[in-house]
Amino acid sequence: MLPPAALASPDEIRDYLVRRLNLALRRPGMMGGELGLRLLLDHLLFVERREEVWAEERRAWEERGAWTATGVAGAFQSLLPGAHGHDVASAYAEFARRAGWLEADRVLDAEAYASMRGRIAEWVRQDRGWADVVAAFGPPSVLFGGTNPLYGKTLGYLTARNEDPMVFFHLWNGTAPQAASSWPPDHDEPLLLAIRCGTQRFADTFTFTPHGQALRAVRAAGS
Repeated sequence: MLPPAALASPDEIRDYLVRRLNLALRRPGMMGGELGLRLLLDHLLFVERREEVWAEERRAWEERGAWTATGVAGAFQSLLPGAHGHDVASAYAEFARRAGWLEADRVLDAEAYASMRGRIAEWVRQDRGWADVVAAFGPPSVLFGGTNPLYGKTLGYLTARNEDPMVFFHLWNGTAPQAASSWPPDHDEPLLLAIRCGTQRFADTFTFTPHGQALRAVRAAGS
């Protein structure tokens, strides 16, 4: 029989879960995907005695079209191709930020953030890649999906003010819809498909690049 163990304090439990959540946001495929994120949120909200907050968030997501019968993944499925673990993690990161749990690797100042927001509409008129995003806007506040260029990922940018919505760059690597799968993927680095920002209807928060628009058209034609 194992000897009895001293229990961790509530603060230690919370800090542990916050660290695990931030790892899961950055590596969702290693941590159970959307289900793993939801379990960590459930545990954190229980520890903080805020369990009702999750139901409120789900209702808000449903009203915006960001929640489906298959969770947040279903909302991304109709807008972007490929696997959506990193995309889904970015949506959960918005909730984690408001809850006070998200740990950023970089925080933009007001000037850099305003410049980014002001450039988006013009910037997405051309096709871009991962390197272009980082060259233009610097390293992300949070990288969802890891550093391997053979896989898609999402780059998230934020300020210290929760009132400033996060800006997400959704990048994809793979083979074109309806084409035979290949490995390695068609591209040396992930391609930018869309920039997402805001709290209006979910589909309306996306601004697509030409490549992103083309992939959506191919998918729609084949559905």
